[in-house]
Amino acid sequence: MKSLVDLLYKVSILEIINTTKIEVNNIQFDSRKIEKDDVFVAVKGVTVDGHQYVEKAVSLGAKVIICEVLPTEITEGITYVKVEDSTIALGILASNYYDNPTKDLKLVGVTGTNGKTTTTTLLYELFTKLGYACALVSTIKIVIDGEEIPSTHTTPDILTLNKMFREAVNRGCDYAFMEVSSHGIHQNRIAGLHFEVAGFTNITHDHLDYHKTFANYIAAKKKFFDDLPKTSTAISNADDKNGKVMLQNTNATKKMYALKTDADFKGRIIEHQFDGMQLEFNNKEFWTSLIGQFNASNLLLVFGVASVLEQDEIEVLKALSTLGNVDGRFQSFKTESGIVIIVDYAHTPDALENVLRTIEAIRTRNEKLITVVGCGGDRDKTKRPEMADIASEKSNLAIFTSDNPRTEDAEEILRDMEVGVKAQFYNRTLKITDRKEAIKTAIKMAEPKDIILIAGKGHETYQEINGVRTHFSDVEIATELSKILNK
Repeated sequence: MKSLVDLLYKVSILEIINTTKIEVNNIQFDSRKIEKDDVFVAVKGVTVDGHQYVEKAVSLGAKVIICEVLPTEITEGITYVKVEDSTIALGILASNYYDNPTKDLKLVGVTGTNGKTTTTTLLYELFTKLGYACALVSTIKIVIDGEEIPSTHTTPDILTLNKMFREAVNRGCDYAFMEVSSHGIHQNRIAGLHFEVAGFTNITHDHLDYHKTFANYIAAKKKFFDDLPKTSTAISNADDKNGKVMLQNTNATKKMYALKTDADFKGRIIEHQFDGMQLEFNNKEFWTSLIGQFNASNLLLVFGVASVLEQDEIEVLKALSTLGNVDGRFQSFKTESGIVIIVDYAHTPDALENVLRTIEAIRTRNEKLITVVGCGGDRDKTKRPEMADIASEKSNLAIFTSDNPRTEDAEEILRDMEVGVKAQFYNRTLKITDRKEAIKTAIKMAEPKDIILIAGKGHETYQEINGVRTHFSDVEIATELSKILNK
């Protein structure tokens, strides 16, 4: 049991009905999980308003109601606490409930359209190699000191986060690295957490189905930095046109990193091949098996974070040189006949263009580049023609196929994509709805030394059609088909 007075510490309270000098059990924002003596936080969600379930929570045994709007009928013996914002209150309550775990370990958050997963995963692997016990919260997986936990959201709910971070502290973790999504920021799913370091990768066209405008999307990302305290450090990408915008109103210590301009952490690509890059960071050279300017930028942010956290630069670069690709992020392999197959999560116009630009910089042009790409259903439709435009212009052949159609008609998604293809590039395109058939066709048409990019799903091991998920891995399918086809 916990003291309600202690849980309410730092919560912005407008009104209290009945006493707060009581002991409570758990905190819940889902009324279905309420048990005797719990605290129910009525949160106004995207589709459901928790205020509608206050009576149900009370009937199930809730002892305390945290809400923005007091109910018309007050139940005797129940404590009601009216607050300005239930989502923020939930974050503070959650942190207090788990004894503020992010004050007991150094938490690093990374936000941006592309590169979050790669950067946080590389940070986790780097600090693990440097001898620290660490935690990772990413799209691909959640890990606490080597033990993997399934992940369902880029940013889990705030109760889950605090519970995991307390577990990490109990296991002796020194650092935690997490992806911070625009949805998580906007919905206050990181409220109450203390970030030692916050990093920004980039911002491009994405999630407009949720944020509606690009300005709103930028504002959501920027809020992460606006809310940082003076004790934090913010590191932003000077190569991104919105990199400085992110830090305009932050109280945190400001740092910048860049490949193309002067910055606190300055990098450049010396040599670029399909098996890796020779890089220079702050006048120190090292080799990495990662490929692409975007990965050089991700590594530079990792280097910057490590420097801010007072790690030895030489030891950091030695460790970075041993790290491999993150699953589904420019993951490449050669078939027996010498075809290069690259699987990448690129699901935004900018990410796709970055991957294709990287391939273009390395290839000899004596080989074909075949791109297999689709767009997800029930998501931002405006990026579909852009994706198709980029793929058809920068590839010798672009095969448009399904990604995760979800509840949309896959054929309709492909029609949305085709609109973006310029007339002079239309003969470079094919439309094959079945993703496995699309990959099979690409491999059949490829010759030794040709390059196949399979974009959009990356690390995902499923395909979602009409709400049903079935096993589907681009890497597995491409590997299997290349052997069957003797390619």
